[in-house]
Amino acid sequence: MTADVAIGRASKARAQERAPSRAWARIGGRALIYAALIVWTFIALFPLYWTLTTSFKLGKDVTQGHMIPWLDFMPSWKGWQSLGLSPDSIFQSWQSRDEFLKRFVNSVIASLGASALALALGSMAAYGLSRFNYRFGRWGNKDISFFFLSQLILPPVVLAMPFLVLYKELALLDTRIGLILVYTLMVLPIVIWVMRDQFDTIPTEIEQAALVDGCSIWGAFFRVVLPIALPGMVAAFILSIVLCWNEYFFSSLLTGFDAQTLPVMVASQTGSQGINWWSMAALSTAAIMPLVLIGIFLERYIVMGLTAGSGK
Repeated sequence: MTADVAIGRASKARAQERAPSRAWARIGGRALIYAALIVWTFIALFPLYWTLTTSFKLGKDVTQGHMIPWLDFMPSWKGWQSLGLSPDSIFQSWQSRDEFLKRFVNSVIASLGASALALALGSMAAYGLSRFNYRFGRWGNKDISFFFLSQLILPPVVLAMPFLVLYKELALLDTRIGLILVYTLMVLPIVIWVMRDQFDTIPTEIEQAALVDGCSIWGAFFRVVLPIALPGMVAAFILSIVLCWNEYFFSSLLTGFDAQTLPVMVASQTGSQGINWWSMAALSTAAIMPLVLIGIFLERYIVMGLTAGSGK
């Protein structure tokens, strides 16, 4: 007994000696993790900071690389004044502001319209791929799903000539309807994949119970399945809006003046003496603010929708 007590006391003493080192190791590990997160946050947010501060710079401040307001340079409203959004011009008639608002409305209509249409079509396609077994030769559900996703691999420039010819024949050039249709095709594969994973997490017993209670397949889909899949629908809708809002190639290719969106207007901020960085930065800041607000207030829906099915 005496030997056992001595061994136990020795083990306890060694454990007490190791406890501080383990505590310091845990603290050091957490400190490294937080330091890495802080560095990554700085890297991720720096472009936004640079864009925002550049909108308040003059030409010499941009070329000299001044970064910190009131320390490296004095903020100026020149960039925002070029858009008619400065305090001294906001209540006056300003042609550039009218142009900005027109492009802003075009972006809103094209993004919301395409996202809503893609969500409606993609949800039904994803539900079919999740609940029913299809067979086209050797192709099954997984092959069909991959086919939809593979459309994203195709470079948009390959579709330039076919879309130009088709839209000219259909009189869809420089129209909002034309942008909505092409944006729908662009984001439809993503909507299908997100919603298919969302539907896979919903037990089929819930739909079977609804069918027993007298619902049709469509009734069970709209009354039972869609309300449960709402987080995934919101995530798919937000992702579609972001992709459509930032799209530049098709907007510059298929529009001339009436239906141009904000990305085209941002790219056009050049003059005879070069790029007007202050006006481009002000325009970019105004263009990305809606997306920033969407990301802040609807972030939990995005995470819930994108992580659906990850625990299966």
